Amino acid sequence: MESATFKVGELTAIVGDNAADADHRVGYNGIWHLTHESSQRNLFVPTYAGWNLEHIFDGHTNGSPEIFFEPRHAPMTFRRLSDSEAELYQPPTPTFFLESWTLFKFVEPYYIDINFRFLAHQHVFEGGYIGLFWASYINAPLDKSIYFQNDNSHWAQLCTQRHNDESTVCHVGDDMQLTFNHDYGDALFRNFSPMLYQLPLFYGLFDEHIWIVMFDRNEGIRITHSPSGGGTNSQYQTTNPAWDFQFIIPDYQVNTKYGFNARMVYRPSCSREIILNEYHRWING
Repeated sequence: MESATFKVGELTAIVGDNAADADHRVGYNGIWHLTHESSQRNLFVPTYAGWNLEHIFDGHTNGSPEIFFEPRHAPMTFRRLSDSEAELYQPPTPTFFLESWTLFKFVEPYYIDINFRFLAHQHVFEGGYIGLFWASYINAPLDKSIYFQNDNSHWAQLCTQRHNDESTVCHVGDDMQLTFNHDYGDALFRNFSPMLYQLPLFYGLFDEHIWIVMFDRNEGIRITHSPSGGGTNSQYQTTNPAWDFQFIIPDYQVNTKYGFNARMVYRPSCSREIILNEYHRWING
């Protein structure tokens, strides 16, 4: 089994591995399809995915698409655990020898809880850190921006003008300086916005709905945006933005499990007060 459909509460979703299936392209894993009961339009670009594990990086090892997009190319398996749970498993990858597990749990009425864990099996990360990157390709929203609370606890808007242009927002306490080889190549994760975030959450608007992403920690989490990462949409004559994030582990140890928990909320649009209530209720729950 490469994918399965889940209908829980107000959400219908397809979760799958990095195999191709009908219009879904090979290489894109995670949530292939997500709709709310009040709309049939897929939040994510149908040929791609959301919550797609896209890159494993160390700032030094590169040179081919198979390395730069290793999670796309390395074997990955899907398991349906129950009517509301699924797991993606990727055995140790060919270049970085990184093994990972992603557990998806659907919770009524409109939540998706994520538990991600990984193991590094060898000391092959030449930059001395492990970088992981997830992409969510959004299906031609009218507003391409993501929103978050900045270092003054005010709501800030990020809509980058170009791909790889001031694309990454760090936490106010994040002072990690990542190193890159001079010939590594450009990437969203090595271009930084002067803005900083305060709470580990962001949201975006999609038609009459809102997609909120919340994390259980600030450490290592970086928020990333591209105005065109999901290509173009001929029907709406616009681009598909990418609403992304990273997880950075400095001074990693081999055979030590690292990870984080996250919660996605996909619901009818709501106030920012409700967004904060969702976060505090979850994080204190």
